[in-house]
Amino acid sequence: MSRSLRKLGFLTIGNFDPADPGPGHESTLEVIQLGEELGFDSAWVRHRHLQYGISSPVALLAAATQRTRRIELGTAVIPLGWENPLRLAEDLATVDILSGGRLNPGVSAGPPMNWDRVKEALYPDTADVEDLSYHRLERLLGFVRGETATDFSGAEGIVEVYSDRVEPHSPGLSSRLWYGGGSLRSAQWAGEHGMNFLTSNVVKAEEAGTFAEIQLSHIRTFRDHHPDGENARVSQGLVVIPTDSAGPEQIDRYLAYAEKRTPRTAEPQGPAKMLFSVDYVGSSAEIADRLREHAAFQEIDEVAFALPFSFEHADYVQILTDMATKLGPALGWSPAS
Repeated sequence: MSRSLRKLGFLTIGNFDPADPGPGHESTLEVIQLGEELGFDSAWVRHRHLQYGISSPVALLAAATQRTRRIELGTAVIPLGWENPLRLAEDLATVDILSGGRLNPGVSAGPPMNWDRVKEALYPDTADVEDLSYHRLERLLGFVRGETATDFSGAEGIVEVYSDRVEPHSPGLSSRLWYGGGSLRSAQWAGEHGMNFLTSNVVKAEEAGTFAEIQLSHIRTFRDHHPDGENARVSQGLVVIPTDSAGPEQIDRYLAYAEKRTPRTAEPQGPAKMLFSVDYVGSSAEIADRLREHAAFQEIDEVAFALPFSFEHADYVQILTDMATKLGPALGWSPAS
C-alpha cells in the first residue's frame, strides 16, 4: 500500500417496510449512532426515489445531526436532476449548520434514472427544457460558495430583510462537496472544479482493463486536473462484508448475496458499458489482503464501504462492528475518539 487508511466510513441505503416506514428510518439512525460509537469517521446515505429506501437523505441527516456529535454525515449521492439547485443549497447549508460543520454532500449530474418514466411527474411543464448537464451542478456550487443569487438585498417594509445570497451561509461547506463519478469525463470535471471525488463499486468501462485498473485511471485523472494534485480527496465505496463475528446462517446469506451479484462483474453491462466490482466477503484478514492488492485502493486513504441491500439490522451491527474492530485496524486505521 502506498497510502495508509486514514478515514473509515460506511454507506447505507436505509431500507424500510412501505406499510410501516418508521422502524426502517429509525434503524438507519441507530446504525449511524452506532457508527459514531465505534469510531467511524463518516456515515453516508444513498438516495432511493420512488423506492423503499431513503428518498430524502438531507432530511434524514438533519435528524442524525441531533443524535451525533462527531461523525461526518454524507450523501452518496444526490442526483441533481431531482433537485432545484438553490433550494438544495439552502437545505445543505441548514443541515451543515445544525451539524456543526460535519455535512459532506455528494452529488451527481445528468438525467435521473428512468428519466422517461418519471419526468412527467417530476417536471410536468418543463421536462423538455430542464438543463440536466454539469451547468446545473455549477449553479449549486455557486450558491453553496456564497455567490450572488439575486440582484436584490436589504430591507423592505418594516420587518423584511433580504440577502443576495443563499442563507444560511456555511463557509466551510463548499470544501466538503463531493462528486460521485464513474467515468473519465466526470473525474476530470470534478477535478477541474475543485470538488472531492466519490468512486464506488461501478465504473464505466471506457478503456480495457480490470475494474481496479479502470477505477485507478479515474482517480489519477481526477488528481491530474485538481488544484491539490496528489492531495485531492478521493473516497472509495466498495461492498465489503467482514464475517469475523457472524454466525453460520449469516455467513451463508452473505455468500449467497455476493454469489447472486457476481455474474455482472464478468463483463461490462448494457449500452453504457457499466462494470461492477466484486463484493468482498470473508474474514477481515482475508479482505484486507485482497484490498491491499487492489490497484485503486492502493492510492486512496479514505473509504465509505457500502453495506449490502436488504440485510437485517442485526447484520449491519455485526458488519459495522467487525469493520471497526477488525478490518479497519488491519488496514492501518485507528478509530476516532
